[in-house]
Amino acid sequence: MVKAAFSDVRHWVFDLDHTLYPPSARLFDLIEVRMTAYVMQALGVEEQQADHLRKQYWAEHGTTLAGLMREHDVDPGPYLTDVHDIPLDRLSPDPQLAKNIRALPGRRIVYTNGCAPYAERVLEARGLAGVFDAVYGVEHADFMPKPDHAAFEKVFARDGVQTKTAAMFEDDPRNLKAPHAMGMRTVHVADQADNGDHIHFHTDDLSGFLARII
Repeated sequence: MVKAAFSDVRHWVFDLDHTLYPPSARLFDLIEVRMTAYVMQALGVEEQQADHLRKQYWAEHGTTLAGLMREHDVDPGPYLTDVHDIPLDRLSPDPQLAKNIRALPGRRIVYTNGCAPYAERVLEARGLAGVFDAVYGVEHADFMPKPDHAAFEKVFARDGVQTKTAAMFEDDPRNLKAPHAMGMRTVHVADQADNGDHIHFHTDDLSGFLARII
């Protein structure tokens, strides 16, 4: 059933964080510390308030950065460079995942709410460098984040994604709503399944799921 559902897919879109590496790596523990520190410095608030705003803006705007830009006119460039300046020694290469992604027919891209340079570093650490045809970050959507429908439209137009024959792999269920509305196959990659109508498939093993397709 899985193989048949993807038989016509020729454009494969992968989120990065918690999708192409396991959440157990806990990279976001490091990123969130830097986010909170940046909010403290940029807005001149105490740590508790900064942490609260970090979470609030993520919930309300899709990313902390989007909230900072819309509410406080924060420059996205320095923010993205700073918060993603973390060590990646928690990651290890996954040769089987690389092999299975390479075997997918058609074009393969990464689309993340992080920045592309950070994504490239993560792919290198996971042994996935050179596996994808393109890597897109939030900067390629004019800093509009997923789940904003317009953000997907900008990135997909830039890459030429034909959504009717495309699939999206993503750990955050809300980021699959727009792809579903565009006619894409949607795969939720997470330990726990989400029962939303906009999710076609769930897996807690991306490499194993791809093996069923190829």
